[in-house]
Amino acid sequence: MFNQSFYSMKKILLLAGFVSCALWSANAQITIPQPSPAGSVYSKVGLTDVTIDYFRPKVKGRKIFGEGSEYLQPYGVLWRAGANSGSKLTLSTDVEIAGTSVKAGEYLIFATPGKDAFEFKLYSDLSLGGNVPAYDEAKEVLSTSAKVTKLASPVETLTYAITDISEDNTSAHIELSWADVSVKVPIKVSFDETVMADIEAKTQVNPGNYLAAANYYYSADKDLDKALEWINMYLAVGENSKQFWNLHVKAQILAKMGNKKEAIATANQSKELAANFANGDFGYIKRNEDLIASLK
Repeated sequence: MFNQSFYSMKKILLLAGFVSCALWSANAQITIPQPSPAGSVYSKVGLTDVTIDYFRPKVKGRKIFGEGSEYLQPYGVLWRAGANSGSKLTLSTDVEIAGTSVKAGEYLIFATPGKDAFEFKLYSDLSLGGNVPAYDEAKEVLSTSAKVTKLASPVETLTYAITDISEDNTSAHIELSWADVSVKVPIKVSFDETVMADIEAKTQVNPGNYLAAANYYYSADKDLDKALEWINMYLAVGENSKQFWNLHVKAQILAKMGNKKEAIATANQSKELAANFANGDFGYIKRNEDLIASLK
């Protein structure tokens, strides 16, 4: 009886010791920098959130892109466009990439390097990760040619960027740069329907949104009669008519409509209010003078 209890206790102690050693071993692991650290780039283009999460390999003196097996990424061979589990593009809305419609969602980025162009690809099945040999063309969402630009200053660490955002926020480029090359893939977004729906809904809740709606219609060259109606509705509320900076917006709308006489009168009204404003004119005296001069 004693021996049985003794051996049972011994087993328990050994098991406890084993578990303690395992826990100690797990907690004692050393954290060191990874050869290809994780990276992420984000930008809003229009109303679309564009995010790229990727792992960033370094050149480390190697030959990266070229013809033959001596290169890390030979021409004509499919590449995961990053390291480790590959690179992921996330889009918050539907977009157009290089002329192809791409739905909102998450996609893996692949590329086939070439001397003059890379074939840029998007893949729908995230579970593939960096397993290039298992690539299934049936799950390919996009494949487009992207022209190679040779870089004067080599990029040591693979870098993605969202560049060249247009003034009207409707387009940009997804750019990949590494070693001595850079490729850019165009992306276009559309937000007009969203803005229009927002205007329809929110101007009924908050009349202050008429100002934003008028500005949008003016800058986007939409229905200027509607823009004028909205700015007038805004200016009619409370003391808003004394806001010379927004009277200037009305003058601009009238000018774009070709109504020079009313535009000049409104610009003069804005100029007078600006000249008498205790905290300064914020440059609106000159803005109004310039607008008036352009209409004479």
